[in-house]
Amino acid sequence: MELEEQLRFLHLEIESPVMCCETAIQIVLKAMQQLKKIVIKNSFPNQLEEIYFFKKIKPQFQSKLIYYNRIYNIETHKPSGGIKIARKYFNNELNSLKHYFESNLEFYRYHRTNADYLDHKYFVRGKHDLKLKLDSYYFETDHRFCTSHDYKIAKIISNDQVQVYLETELANLERKELKADQLQKSQVHHKSPIFWTGSKVSLTELMYALHSSGCINNGTAELKQIADFIENIFEIDLGQYSRVFLEIRSRKMGRTKFIDTLKESLEKRMDETDDLL
Repeated sequence: MELEEQLRFLHLEIESPVMCCETAIQIVLKAMQQLKKIVIKNSFPNQLEEIYFFKKIKPQFQSKLIYYNRIYNIETHKPSGGIKIARKYFNNELNSLKHYFESNLEFYRYHRTNADYLDHKYFVRGKHDLKLKLDSYYFETDHRFCTSHDYKIAKIISNDQVQVYLETELANLERKELKADQLQKSQVHHKSPIFWTGSKVSLTELMYALHSSGCINNGTAELKQIADFIENIFEIDLGQYSRVFLEIRSRKMGRTKFIDTLKESLEKRMDETDDLL
């Protein structure tokens, strides 16, 4: 899907979670507006098609809007301080997801079990039932483009993704805490005057290139050893570099973007040096 590809490349190009979310929200909003125009302009051939759209299609788009807005709020409200403060903050956010789950347990069960006996009320426009625990959000929306429960499906999908995000952040905190402990235990630590100022994505691309070339330890060095070495000398946390590599690999154009830039920069310097001779 084009939207998925746009968002995937966005994560590669923008490191800041806040800036990434801001741009992603604009992209998803535009896609949602286009989707809305199509739905309002065209009628569904039958009720089954309408149910499928509001149960399966629209929530995939809307969940991304909810997700990026939630992450934006999490990141912009994150308190400053040490690892303990951050851990408490992320755990509180996880607890709020748990609270939503417990408050909507019946519908979660309906969704998780792929039930369909109430689809004609949940996912058909104008068929809302006040007895089925409606969100106030529903009454404020354009009923030409929403049903009583399509938003709730999107919310569930989004919450699952937010949970993964929060658990990843907590795992990163544990890594940082472990590295800090190891640093304290070391007898001598000299801060290097050399530090990486490019993106982590670029450094990851370079790391995989070095590992693939076999030019370190005659090709016997494991990728993790190289990653640990790079993190130590540049005092940087590469995070989930294997996942970043998968994203780099999926680029349709310029899969070796950083290495190509290195080549161009070196050739330019050589050309400039030739002019001076």
